[in-house]
Amino acid sequence: MQKKFITNLAFLLLLNLLIKPFWILGIDRGVQNAVGAEDYGLYYAYFNFSFLLNILLDLGINSFNNRNIAQNQFLLNKHLSGILVIRMLLAVVYFLVSLFVAWLIGYDIFHAPLLLLLLFNQVLISFILYVRTNYSGLHQFKQDSLISVLDRFLMILIVGYLLWIRKSDTPMRIEWFIYAQTVSYILTGAIAFYFLARKAKLKKLTWNPVFFRMVLRKSYPFALLVLLMAIYFRIDAVMIERLLEDGKEKAGIYAQAFRLLDAASMIAYLFSALLFPIFSRMIKLREDVNELIRLSYSLLVIPAFILGVICFSYRTEIMQLLYHEHAELSSMPFGLMMFTFGAVSTSYIYGTLLTANNNTRYLNIIASISVVLNITLNLALIPRYDVIGAAVAGLVTQSISAILQVIVAYRLFRLKVDLKYLLSIFILLGFSFTLTWLSHFLPSGWIAQFLLCSLICMVLAFVLKLINLKSLFMIIRYQ
Repeated sequence: MQKKFITNLAFLLLLNLLIKPFWILGIDRGVQNAVGAEDYGLYYAYFNFSFLLNILLDLGINSFNNRNIAQNQFLLNKHLSGILVIRMLLAVVYFLVSLFVAWLIGYDIFHAPLLLLLLFNQVLISFILYVRTNYSGLHQFKQDSLISVLDRFLMILIVGYLLWIRKSDTPMRIEWFIYAQTVSYILTGAIAFYFLARKAKLKKLTWNPVFFRMVLRKSYPFALLVLLMAIYFRIDAVMIERLLEDGKEKAGIYAQAFRLLDAASMIAYLFSALLFPIFSRMIKLREDVNELIRLSYSLLVIPAFILGVICFSYRTEIMQLLYHEHAELSSMPFGLMMFTFGAVSTSYIYGTLLTANNNTRYLNIIASISVVLNITLNLALIPRYDVIGAAVAGLVTQSISAILQVIVAYRLFRLKVDLKYLLSIFILLGFSFTLTWLSHFLPSGWIAQFLLCSLICMVLAFVLKLINLKSLFMIIRYQ
């Protein structure tokens, strides 16, 4: 299983590193610089709002389907036919509930078309993710990897033309950005579903009330978990836009800071997308998961800790490099958020393990605690400390959530606590802080200092055996 994980992870990372950094740092950032913080902030707040309730499109079906197909691949045809009908009904529910909540919290009717289109995009995204769970459940990771970047590739072509090739005096509009997303999602969903339907030999859709009740009964714990996680990971932008007088602009500033964390979190998500079906099958076969956990932690979380420390040290320089305005205001939130990346990465590994083992009750308890904590901290900190308060709330919430997930996983799977490994992590963090502080005294430019610090810290991680090259090379050698 480790061989399969490394091979497909390498392919998945290669594709995503070719496409998604350019999308985030070139296209998405370019749109914000073109339309301004206020317009982008309005879009960002509405996008996060549409994301908060998108669990109504899924109700945990994606996680249930991924786990079930990974363990029982012969069920593909039966599940695909029945679940598609369920998802159509859920899409109607999602639209109605989202519009009601938007009216309840006072969203301006003037921006209703913008919100409706973003809600429709969430329907398309959820459909694509569902189709991908079938590919990953079948362990067809290469096909899943290609689908995972297709929408972004199409958006790069469309929005890239609007930003840099189009010859017109009309300035870029945020609505064009959303239209480009809609077209890209439609094309991606159609292509992905076409090949899946052929593989499943799908002939018609069927409505089976018994199957409907069975799926919802088994998937609702996943649904609750995804809803709670969406709230404490995405509600900050909505609260900034609602709580502050200049909320649209401040949401845009927060989006500047959040963008790189979002990009880094995509890498962590890719790990979890591969780990989930592999963990599910290993657990069914009663195989030891400890080595795969250690390997994943070494490849993801250790570099995340290093990146967090170095980005915090060079937070102002990075924001000034990326944005035309508000770089100073977004630098401290950005630095704090990059510390969050280590906690998010830890959650993606241990949370995925617990989900694969169907320990959703524990995860829902942890997520409920996180929601209450995050909303409480945001209500207390945003009015007083602005976007920095939201960043602090996120850092505290994600860290506590990650620690609780690790504790539960160690107890349930009876994993051994390696005190030497923990001590090595603290040594690495202390060294990283000291090195980045000293690097500012070097006569070279900050980019050279950033790269030098990254290289030295990674070398130290190898020396401390936090990243086990021997195991990695053995896995690659015997492919």
